Amino acid sequence: MLTAFARAFKTPDLRKKLLFTLGIIVLYRLGAHIPVPGVSYEAVQACVDQAKQGNNSLFGLVNMFSGGALLQVTIFALGIMPYITASIILQLLTVVIPRLEALKKEGQAGQAKITQYTRYLTVALAILQGTGLVATARTGALFSGCRVADQVVPDQSIFVTVVMVITMTAGTALVMWLGELITDRGIGNGMSILMFISIAAGFPGALWAIKESGNLAGGWIEFGTVILIGFVMVGLVVFVEQAQRRIPVQYAKRMIGRRSYGGTSTYIPLKVNQAGVIPVIFASSLLYIPALIAQFSSSTAGWKTWIEAHFVKGDHPYYITVYFLLIVFFAFFYVAISFNPEEVADNMKKYGGFIPGIRAGRPTAEYLSYVLNRITWPGSLYLGLIALVPTMALAGFGGANQNFPFGGTSILIIVGVGLETVKQIESQLQQRNYEGFLR
Repeated sequence: MLTAFARAFKTPDLRKKLLFTLGIIVLYRLGAHIPVPGVSYEAVQACVDQAKQGNNSLFGLVNMFSGGALLQVTIFALGIMPYITASIILQLLTVVIPRLEALKKEGQAGQAKITQYTRYLTVALAILQGTGLVATARTGALFSGCRVADQVVPDQSIFVTVVMVITMTAGTALVMWLGELITDRGIGNGMSILMFISIAAGFPGALWAIKESGNLAGGWIEFGTVILIGFVMVGLVVFVEQAQRRIPVQYAKRMIGRRSYGGTSTYIPLKVNQAGVIPVIFASSLLYIPALIAQFSSSTAGWKTWIEAHFVKGDHPYYITVYFLLIVFFAFFYVAISFNPEEVADNMKKYGGFIPGIRAGRPTAEYLSYVLNRITWPGSLYLGLIALVPTMALAGFGGANQNFPFGGTSILIIVGVGLETVKQIESQLQQRNYEGFLR
């Protein structure tokens, strides 16, 4: 494997792509530490240190996707989250709006148009989220409980507020552009790489926090246990993410003139986790809403107390149960809108393909639906269990807080992006040397 890495840097065009990707990553991490104009850096640092000790941040998911830039209130504070949200919304609207569905079927030109719509929606969401973030920073709600929370934005004039929102929106647009540059000139999918870097940036700090707050042998036993759990989790995620049900497909042989076409055998790969990490993001975002409403409400009503007791900290049985059920539901929902058995069956019938033992047309669509439903059950349960690992860590380790690195959205994204990027590098190596990372 080390030889393969050396060979990758010896190949001129591949070396250029790798160095270009690394350069963009350095720029991205640099921007994640430049504060927004109008923010008191000293007050932010004091509140971030206090938040790390208590770690009851409501903005945990968004902060993770921004690589910690959200709570630092930097120019890349919103990170990649507006683009992820816009992409998911456009993907869902493609099923609902006929115009978008027609664009999707037009091929590359239609996909370019959908990408343009995604960019516009990303900027609109960035303005909305930036305004919300500035408002929470001004009122001190971003760092609830911090003694200098009201000093994070000293000058609360309209001009400074507008400049802060414009800066954050421009930062999101710049992040989107950097991601597209990596896709065009670098290695891997740019947005996925930036998401990977954002999450991985928080790993060292989260692991060291577990060691610092541990009680056994100076925290080293807890630290070693978490590392061991991490290896097991990565192995499990790699195993399930690579698992697929291969449905054999046979294409009939056709004679055109003196030549015969078709007669080949292939398969339809149905992944066990067909939905990826989307159900976890959906469920987290949905459960984030009631906690956000309760935080901004100034009333002392019973509903606010009930939500704060059951849904804010994330370790209550009600929260765990609802979170798990939502993940299972969204796994089935997303698979249903992203994979259309009728469309696949029609395409197979059009090109003379059939599943051995199954008639073409409607019986094929029913068979595909049956198989898909059966493999989605273990995939959705797996997603729910992986997402609950940080919550179980809360009970198992005193210092393992909601930034527990090996679990939930973080481990799924890191392993998924890592596997895809390695495959891309390996395919480029095989084009030149006929050997990948593993012989």
